[in-house]
Amino acid sequence: MPLYRREGPAGTSKYLTYMVYVRMINCMSTPTHETAGGRVYGFTQARDSLKAILDSSERGGLSTIRRPDRGTAAVVNSESLRRYLELTVVANVQVVNEDGAWAVFMPGHPFAAEATDLDEALADFVDGLRGYAEDWEDHLHAAPNHRENWALVQLIELSTDEQLTAWLTGPVA
Repeated sequence: MPLYRREGPAGTSKYLTYMVYVRMINCMSTPTHETAGGRVYGFTQARDSLKAILDSSERGGLSTIRRPDRGTAAVVNSESLRRYLELTVVANVQVVNEDGAWAVFMPGHPFAAEATDLDEALADFVDGLRGYAEDWEDHLHAAPNHRENWALVQLIELSTDEQLTAWLTGPVA
C-alpha cells in the first residue's frame, strides 16, 4: 500500500488528512513568510489579517507589514514597547534650584523648564517633551542632530504625563 494511502486515525488516509490541512491553510490569511522575528505580511494581507496581527501583538508577538517600494512597519504591544523604552532610554535629567526657582533640563537636548515649584517645573518639562515629540515627527526627524532621538520620541508618545514624570524622577528611595 503506498504511503499516501496509509490508514490514519478513525479510518482516514494520511493523504486526505494532509489535503484537508493544505485546504485549510489556503483558506486562511497567512503571512508571506515566517521569520525569526515574527510574521511578515504584505499590505493587503495585513488589512485582511488585522485581528490576527493585533492578537499576536497582545500575546507579545511581532508582525511586520511591507508595502511595495516603502518602508516596513512593525506591530508590537505598545505597553511592552513603552516599558522597554522606559528601561533603556536614559533620562539624564538635571534639576537645579537657584534663586528660588527650579530649572529642569536634559543636557544635549533643546528643551528645559523653569518654575518656582518643582512639581510645576516637572509638569512644564513634560509639556516641553510633548512639544518636542510633535516637532520631531513633523520635521526634526530629518535633522542630523535630532535623528537619533527616535526612542525618546516613542517613549514620549507612548507614555502618560504621570508615566513620563515617574521616568524623569526615577524610583523613589
